[in-house]
Amino acid sequence: MMIIGVPTEIKSDEYRVSLVPAGAEILVKAGHQVLVQAGAGLGTGIEDADYAAHGAEVVASAAEVWRRSELIVKVKEPLPEEWPHIRSGQVLFTYFHFAADEALTRAMLARECVCIAYETIQETDGTLPLLTPMSEVAGRMAIQEGAKFLERPQEGRGILLSGVPGVPPANIVILGGGVVGLNAAKIAAGIGALVTILDVNVERLRYLDDVMPQNVFTLYSNAFNIRKMLTEADLLIGAVLVRGDRAPVLITREMLGLMKPRAVIVDVAVDQGGCVETIHPTTHGNPTYMVDGILHYGVANMPGAVAGTSTYALTNVTLPYLKQLADRGWKQALQRSRALCRGLNVAEGRVTFEPIADLFQLPYSEPAEVLERS
Repeated sequence: MMIIGVPTEIKSDEYRVSLVPAGAEILVKAGHQVLVQAGAGLGTGIEDADYAAHGAEVVASAAEVWRRSELIVKVKEPLPEEWPHIRSGQVLFTYFHFAADEALTRAMLARECVCIAYETIQETDGTLPLLTPMSEVAGRMAIQEGAKFLERPQEGRGILLSGVPGVPPANIVILGGGVVGLNAAKIAAGIGALVTILDVNVERLRYLDDVMPQNVFTLYSNAFNIRKMLTEADLLIGAVLVRGDRAPVLITREMLGLMKPRAVIVDVAVDQGGCVETIHPTTHGNPTYMVDGILHYGVANMPGAVAGTSTYALTNVTLPYLKQLADRGWKQALQRSRALCRGLNVAEGRVTFEPIADLFQLPYSEPAEVLERS
């Protein structure tokens, strides 16, 4: 039996929850104990009574959840006020995005816990199953948010994405043709905007060219083409991903001068450091700021605003992996699943994900070395 804890998320404007009642029922029927902090599901519209009715134990405080649980399942990375609760050997299963936060990395090393990151779990076909649904949500939201902040009262250009008869639509430039970029382009194209997707993968560009409508164009991503498209962009979407590593900076501060006054940047990659030099994390309560006449949107937990959708999209894919961890224990689960093993970033005081070790100049240990220790 494993004791699994679900604390309430405390990140600003984070309304998702890491486990829904149906998941609690499955885990309890498998012989595990599930502790849910009171109020953890309210942002998604799930009452404490719903958890209790499906076999979970609702407990009053975060401290009790952390103290009693062997395995903590969350949505977002532990914040500094949560760090003292974490103990040696405790397993944490959540989005970590260590590449954007050296302090978090060092804190988890000091706590000697086991950090399995949603965002680096990777199947043999190269897919990132626990990142994909939130990338789908964030890509679609990027257009929704961009449209809002292009409005003049929000300090944008006063541009309607679709245009109207006699007035052309907005130009949307998307850096990256992965899951975020595809979903952003799908929504933008449906609205009627002119969309250009840039990517370095020519095969991906061929695929996008095949599946996208006629108002979506593809362009090979290099510095020359990026600079050219910046001059045309009303809305720029940063959708670049390097698995588990810091996003490359493709837009420097100097390049902002190429853009139209009050154009909008929505950098979805901000949770991995961002692909725009001038981006920094913001919140849903205070989402934007101006740099050199360009409006920046840097909310690092975009899907948290639509928890009624994103909680279910996320827990649909996390539950099977969570059950493996609970049923087998983390070491045996990782030994039996290469996908899960790729999610191991930090364990028992060691960095087990090479890009993080390289980025912060920390010693690296192969996951197998940690898994073989008794």
